Amino acid sequence: MLQLADVQDGPDVDPDAVALIERAVIAADPDLVVLTGDQVRGYDAAYASTFVARRGDEPGIRLPLAMRVEQLLAERNGSANTIDDSSVDGGESMESTRVKIRHSFSQFLGPIVSRGIPFAATYGNHDFQCGVLPDEQDDMYREFAGCLNPKCLNPKAEDGAASSADAGPLACEPGTFALPIASHDGKRTAMSIMMVNSGDFEPGGGYGSPSDAAIEWLASAEDAVSGTGPRVPSIVFQHIPPQDFYQCLKKVSPFTPHAVEGYRAFSDSCYVINPEICRPGSTLGEGPCCSERAVGEVERIRSAGGYFALFCGHDHKNNFIGHIDGVDLGYAPTCGFRSYGPKAVDRALRLFVFHEDKPEQYETRLLTYGDLVSRRVRHPLRLLAGEYMISGPSSVRDLLRHPKIFIGMCLVAVQAIFALVGRRSPPQ
Repeated sequence: MLQLADVQDGPDVDPDAVALIERAVIAADPDLVVLTGDQVRGYDAAYASTFVARRGDEPGIRLPLAMRVEQLLAERNGSANTIDDSSVDGGESMESTRVKIRHSFSQFLGPIVSRGIPFAATYGNHDFQCGVLPDEQDDMYREFAGCLNPKCLNPKAEDGAASSADAGPLACEPGTFALPIASHDGKRTAMSIMMVNSGDFEPGGGYGSPSDAAIEWLASAEDAVSGTGPRVPSIVFQHIPPQDFYQCLKKVSPFTPHAVEGYRAFSDSCYVINPEICRPGSTLGEGPCCSERAVGEVERIRSAGGYFALFCGHDHKNNFIGHIDGVDLGYAPTCGFRSYGPKAVDRALRLFVFHEDKPEQYETRLLTYGDLVSRRVRHPLRLLAGEYMISGPSSVRDLLRHPKIFIGMCLVAVQAIFALVGRRSPPQ
């Protein structure tokens, strides 16, 4: 199975991202692909007329500065007519966005669908910002062959009947559903994959978390797939990590090389990978931008039994896997090329190999752009800017904890001082 995280692109998906997905699919020949949110770069300038920063916003009103800059650049390049919908009314504008979303889907799903590989998708904090909400995006995904996202009972159907088959206890809401995996002989459920919609943003600030219904569903879904027999081994995939991910890390001094500052509730400390908890090869590129609220998701899956892992995306530079009290907590880095992230060669999809008799003893590794495609990218300056993106004072401090960057900054400062002193020295 492949985990594809954070494509996070506009209508015209970067060719390097498509190439990476295609090469990963060819190399892995997977039975299933799971997409764990932020497939859509909802703040792309192409969606300016329908953009919503938060749910309930008036479409196209509160545009971020970056989107406005993209619009101006597009106008200068003579391509504004392909992204500027400001001259049409709301209905036409939304229909234009739907067309663009389908176009985006067709590109990153192309290598998967063309090979007849089943796929399932959940949602992140940027997908909805294009103005097309997850329930409608769910319908769009089902237009592509191989989509496993279930269509649930529609209680608003005029005749009281379902618009399609009711998924029953195996589905909760768009992006939250179970995929039972049969044994090779079809006589039992060997394992289950649980997709969870982890929300988007909290009203008071910070990132969202799974709904209360989704948290409760995790236990009932395990009951449904296990029946009266032993608990079926299950793994959860979602976008935003719960706060428990910080348990995989170790607090250190702010002067520790490569340490990163925590996010919001954890911003008073610096962290590095805890090697006693995390697998070899784990890397921490940024403080986990976890849910603002601790909703007890990990405790819920522990108490339910059967669950052995929870994997996320969202934090583009992280790829660590830690083991906490019987449950693995892990990441896949971004596979996209239009947003921030690690070095281009380290952008990747995560491969999982599950064994029927012991799914919890899975194997996993990253299929990287550098190994599969090339050491070069089409837009190196854009990728370099994304690698060293400055989003605030904490990101500046994190960069300075990289020894090479710190030494380089010191050398630049020394040269500047010598140049200034030389200019002020009186002639002999």
